[in-house]
Amino acid sequence: MGHPTTVEKSQSVDRLGFVTRLPGIVSRPGPPHASPAPRPRGDPEAMTEPAVTPELVAKHNLTPDEYARILEILGRAPSYTELGIFSVMWSEHCSYKNTRPLLKTFPTKSSKILVGAGEENAGIVDVGDGLAIAFKIESHNHPSAVEPFQGAATGVGGIVRDIFTMGARPVAALNSLRFGQLDQPEVRRLFAGVVGGIAHYGNCFGIPTIAGEVYFDKSYEGNPLVNAFCLGVLRHSQITRGAAHGIGNPVFYVGPATGRDGLAGAAFASQDLTEESAEQQRGAVQVGDPFMEKLVCEACLELLATGAVAGMQDMGAAGLTCSTCETAARAGTGIEIELDRVPQRAPNMSSYEIMLSESQERMLVVVHKGREEEVKRVFDKWDLPWSEIGVVTDSGRMVVRHHGVVVADIPAAKLANDAPVYYRNAQEPAYLAEVRSFQLDGLDDLADPATTLKTLLAWPSIASKNWVYRQYDHMVRAGSVVCPGSDAAVIRIKSDSLPPAAAGSPPDPDRPEKLVAFTVDCNGAYVFLDPYEGGKIAVTEAARNLACTGAVPLGATDNLNYGNPHNPEIFWQLKESVRGLAEACRAFNAPVTGGNVSLYNQRGALGAIDPTPTVALVGLVEKPEYVTTQWFKDEGDTILLLGEPVDAADPLLGLGGSAYLQAIHGRKTGSPPRCDLDQAKTLHTTLLGLIQAGGIKSAHDCSDGGLAVALAESCVSQLIGRQTPRLIGATIDLAAAFPESKRIDALLFGETQSRVVISCAPKDATRILERARLLGVQAARIGTVGGDRFTCRTAAGEFTIPVADLHDGWWNSIARAMAAS
Repeated sequence: MGHPTTVEKSQSVDRLGFVTRLPGIVSRPGPPHASPAPRPRGDPEAMTEPAVTPELVAKHNLTPDEYARILEILGRAPSYTELGIFSVMWSEHCSYKNTRPLLKTFPTKSSKILVGAGEENAGIVDVGDGLAIAFKIESHNHPSAVEPFQGAATGVGGIVRDIFTMGARPVAALNSLRFGQLDQPEVRRLFAGVVGGIAHYGNCFGIPTIAGEVYFDKSYEGNPLVNAFCLGVLRHSQITRGAAHGIGNPVFYVGPATGRDGLAGAAFASQDLTEESAEQQRGAVQVGDPFMEKLVCEACLELLATGAVAGMQDMGAAGLTCSTCETAARAGTGIEIELDRVPQRAPNMSSYEIMLSESQERMLVVVHKGREEEVKRVFDKWDLPWSEIGVVTDSGRMVVRHHGVVVADIPAAKLANDAPVYYRNAQEPAYLAEVRSFQLDGLDDLADPATTLKTLLAWPSIASKNWVYRQYDHMVRAGSVVCPGSDAAVIRIKSDSLPPAAAGSPPDPDRPEKLVAFTVDCNGAYVFLDPYEGGKIAVTEAARNLACTGAVPLGATDNLNYGNPHNPEIFWQLKESVRGLAEACRAFNAPVTGGNVSLYNQRGALGAIDPTPTVALVGLVEKPEYVTTQWFKDEGDTILLLGEPVDAADPLLGLGGSAYLQAIHGRKTGSPPRCDLDQAKTLHTTLLGLIQAGGIKSAHDCSDGGLAVALAESCVSQLIGRQTPRLIGATIDLAAAFPESKRIDALLFGETQSRVVISCAPKDATRILERARLLGVQAARIGTVGGDRFTCRTAAGEFTIPVADLHDGWWNSIARAMAAS
């Protein structure tokens, strides 16, 4: 195929190999073993790359020590292009240089893990019968803050590519979103743009966005969080590696032409977000084309089935730079590419721009030599731009040529794997002293529970997110079993969900279908108030959501969103919450299969976000009859509570950090509820056993808003058609079940952990209660399903509310806020 002619502006590096002088670094000639310096071409006056100065190094977010390390690796001064390459590959987004020691503390092994954390673009877990799932979560926070629609859209596109580059067909997506308070016009603009971008990309690509969470808190006002998750399915035999195997194998580029959009996006995501940087880096936000991505996906999956592919990698963060050096590093080989062969849609692109561009929907494919024509036929069939741009070598180096001249020559493994690692100072934040001193003594007990319940149900972080998910197609591919609105989503892995079978593979029609459940959770307020307990709670709530759905956890993927790690207090938040996450993942046998770290989430005077370690958990439902949803089912059913109504050992009785304290009293303080992992695990295994034994009609976990909110949601959350809810009332008697409760606010709205509301037929209630207690779980009968009102009696009296009124505030709250002028 033809390629546009490019003209690059560059400048030669000192031909004697003298390095640029930086403070504390002595200029010296390169040693005899140094790699050859990139050579100039043509008229020197036509090649004016910026001189590599200390100021330019600093602009690339490289420290003097890091620059000295680059000099040591190269044995000479880098060219401008090489400086850019190191800056993106050694950014936090690509190298995890501030967090790698912490990430190593996560559990990453189990008998189900086929591809583990850090090995490839996504983890892969066995689900039985020769089938596997690939899944991962990643952030697109900074781009979404600058250009919400495209930032969020390309976040979806990037995570989808991470899945099909593993050889898996993407079949489901979810997201975790955080914004400031909805009474701010700018927050509403960002919120609408992000949701629109996610909907556009997912709907056009044809993947169901089937679950997620949305929180609103002032801490995210200047820096929203957009974490996107994708899950794909494949056979064990179809696992593809992102490695440049086979000396002499050709390297193909496939996808749209490279432009200047997304330039150095990885580096942009690895620095504080300021008004100045946001404006300057608007070009670092990529522009996505979901229809092109669909073509690329189908072509790559078809190509993989031919057996012609030796390795494949998407051009995500750091674009062509990352895909070339990482594939070579994984295989222990080298790679040489010619930039003149890279399709370009902008004139006069420099080698720096081509290598660092993050234009979307592009893939790098290493092909077995001699099978090039098969590859070309597949790409031509799908009407995709392609080009053979390079070759795998035995040099161990990433060599880049432009107009016949070497513009970069770097040891691939050193670039990909030897980024500096930092052990940052950690210091407990000063604000925690005030948090821990908070007591309930000065907080009056509840006076009007009915009004409080309605207020909490309409609070945007608790209210129905239907304004969000109604914009998503969550039924495409016809595999959705439990759609948005319950504790966890469930999909079927059907035979037609799998990628094309390789030649000689057995037929699939008789292969059993699998039911996969997944959810995403994190209460940022809890993590802010106690990072360790908050980290444990994030995993535990996700595991509880799976248990309520009838699923056993298989694995986890996390997205660690924090402020600047150079601040010892922020790094302490990160360190402590990772400790909690790791402990909880071990407790639930949910190894971490991969994920993402997003630091520098802060903006000027607004400060850092609440620490937000988002956790997505994936589980397996063994039989269709085990699938359970959160809403009450039938008139006359008995309502039971599994778990303690209030944790008496907690001085704040579950009110610390609660939605009640924030929404009703305007205070985000107090130590959050204790998370006893042994108690939680006992509850989960007991609940799963009860579901599998039959008789459980609904199960809903108690989390934000406490018991009263969980009960109300069980009355109003079933949707039987578009904008058509099925409402059913309940009569609750907490006075009879828990006569010794000291505070009504704690009983109704406290967020004591490890509690689940379940319902069953009256005839099964006694058996279920006895079984739960026998297994060590406190259980009580608390009410009956039926009628059109929510009635609740406590020791302080009784209140009753029409279910339709509860539903109105809960269902319409966000839509009304978004309609505000």
